[in-house]
Amino acid sequence: METVAVQKYNLDEEQEKKEIVRHYRALLRALKPRLKKGDRELVRTAFEMAADAHKDMRRKSGEPYILHPLAVAQICVEEIGLGVRSAICALLHDTVEDTEVTLEDVEREFGSEIAHIVDGLTKISTVIDSSTSTAQAENFKKILLTLADDPRVILIKLADRMHNMRTLDSMSREKQLKIASETVFIYAPLAHRLGLYNIKSEMEDLAMKYTEQQTYRDIAKKLKETKRERTRYINEFIKPIKEVLQEEGFDFEIYGRPKSIHSIYNKIKTKGVAFEEVYDLFAIRIIMNSALEKEKADCWKVYSIITDFYHPSPERTRDWLSNPKSNGYEALHVTVMGPQGKWVEVQIRSKRMNDYAEKGLAAHWRYKEGNQSPASQESKFDQWFTQIREILNNPDSNTLDFLADFKSNLFTEEIYVYTPKGDLKILPVGSTSLDFAYAIHSAIGNKCIGAKVNYKLVPLSHKLRSGDQVEIITSNKQKPSEDWLNFVLTAKAKSKIKDALKEEKRQIAMDGKAQLERKLDHQKISASQHNINELVQFYKQPSPLDLYYQIAIRNIDLKELKQFTVLGDKLEPPKQVKQPEHQHQPEEHLKHQAPSKKDAELIIFGESSDKIAYKLANCCRPIPGDDVFGFITASEGLKIHRTNCPNAAQLLANYGHRVVKTKWVKNREISFLTGVRIIGMDDVGVIHKITNIISGELKVNISALTIESREGLFEGLIKVYVHDKEELDELVDRLKRLDGIQSVNRLEEEQ
Repeated sequence: METVAVQKYNLDEEQEKKEIVRHYRALLRALKPRLKKGDRELVRTAFEMAADAHKDMRRKSGEPYILHPLAVAQICVEEIGLGVRSAICALLHDTVEDTEVTLEDVEREFGSEIAHIVDGLTKISTVIDSSTSTAQAENFKKILLTLADDPRVILIKLADRMHNMRTLDSMSREKQLKIASETVFIYAPLAHRLGLYNIKSEMEDLAMKYTEQQTYRDIAKKLKETKRERTRYINEFIKPIKEVLQEEGFDFEIYGRPKSIHSIYNKIKTKGVAFEEVYDLFAIRIIMNSALEKEKADCWKVYSIITDFYHPSPERTRDWLSNPKSNGYEALHVTVMGPQGKWVEVQIRSKRMNDYAEKGLAAHWRYKEGNQSPASQESKFDQWFTQIREILNNPDSNTLDFLADFKSNLFTEEIYVYTPKGDLKILPVGSTSLDFAYAIHSAIGNKCIGAKVNYKLVPLSHKLRSGDQVEIITSNKQKPSEDWLNFVLTAKAKSKIKDALKEEKRQIAMDGKAQLERKLDHQKISASQHNINELVQFYKQPSPLDLYYQIAIRNIDLKELKQFTVLGDKLEPPKQVKQPEHQHQPEEHLKHQAPSKKDAELIIFGESSDKIAYKLANCCRPIPGDDVFGFITASEGLKIHRTNCPNAAQLLANYGHRVVKTKWVKNREISFLTGVRIIGMDDVGVIHKITNIISGELKVNISALTIESREGLFEGLIKVYVHDKEELDELVDRLKRLDGIQSVNRLEEEQ
């Protein structure tokens, strides 16, 4: 996807009206095959209601706001495959939140089903407990809670997010970062899990366009430059297969499509290779128009035709025909050695499977209504919904934990495990025998003491593999312990263990409560809510329950109670002497070379360039020139992170309100510690060449240097002090040019 320059919005009122009508007509055209009697009037009413409600509102780009709900409805229908009712909900999705229209108005006009979905799409506005949650997290949770109820809420929300991502250019930089990070953190994994691969890929690409601008532009440019040669190669690869498929009388489509920029970048990052070495920049897709009962046989026939021409890689063959993914994805993937010694991935699927791959959950519904879905398919989706409901039915869980658990369940690949009777259970890769026990029933999980995997005794923490047959061993004396949380992976197991621990903690806390009440009574102090809250704050506990628990396990001694003063019926804690606060500079990251200028500030926040104490985050070690944002932490003040920091997506998605606008000021007086990893051929004098470039030619100070060599290769970690990113880039570039050097990469995090 190319970066488009933002155009100034300059339509007059008449042109605007035409534009709105054009979009409305396009929506009706997309809906045409699905319109039943009376539907057109309903859509018209919804459009008029939304247009009227939003009539005085504009988007950041300057265009009329109504174009956004229209675009969201269009995405719902064309790209996700939803129908009339969803389009109506999409048109109304912002009305209750942003305009005078109420939920009652929507219900009166369109009925309770549509009102319920619109309510699910409306952000919450209540005050929340900031110790366990944030407004963003609560809104995610609200959306997810409606998923089990009516999955259309999620699908419309994904369409809404998709349109926001496509029109992110007109937003401020910090808004772009926050929205892009939320998208990568929760919405793209959801799209993936619901089988919407095109939407997932586009979301990831667009998020990368804003969080890693330079890398995104580089890959997009290289893809554009190699397009002709790729097309030529695809045609050469396809030609013999196409001929045989035609001779055999198959009805099919065959084409090559480039992989998403995000997935290419992931390959470059995880495999440590250059763009030119990523073997599968594109995938060949073969889509068969086969009858339901012949689908599998036809796909395997195509597989054998391909492998007659090209040699397959057995470890890169994926059979999702026999065992579809739990989000409904069915296909046969094979990677073969094509012409010119290049690996090529081929995806073989039927037209129905392709519909699932592109429309996911929405296709599942459509086929379900027409009874065209294989039984295995149906149970896969329904099994997943059952899992979701179990996670969601735990209302008092900490929202941020809930989100982390939910997310870990979204993106993992699956394994297939069997009970002793041969029933199939689908679990995420990395699940343990304890996860399996909880997957059967929470009561079995709570009493699990071990398992037999393929008739061999294994511990609770044993990681399962696809095809394992598992028998759980239980004991009535067993109960969950805190360390179980360290080796379970599934959200269901985590939430059930936390529930059991919470119940146990509550019982212990009751003893602590009794002790505290006795102590207060002894000193003639009432155990009122105000007094308990004062004690909770004084002992720095998150809640009264935690205070009681800490008293019960003797972590808190109530000796200080004597120093409290009682005014009427209210406790006043002893006044603590406050230490004067020192504004600290992050000495561990800075080396001042010119003491006279050490007060020169590096970062400006917003409009003011007042001096603010900050720290550079260890997780990503930013240096001047990096794209950065400031984040207000609870205990360490302001921390500066790179926008592509491993933790950035989570911080920006859950705590966007704590982000501070940040930019670098040129200052050549202060050096920053950073590092590079260098890999190359172990040759005589190679260390001398490296140090000569760093210290001799570039005059950069080395802080530490470790080099290990084995089997003719060496790997070096070099920590250096640089002034900014330009200096580091120059250093990396010069080192790469040395003979025998294979790769030079900046250290992403502290070693």
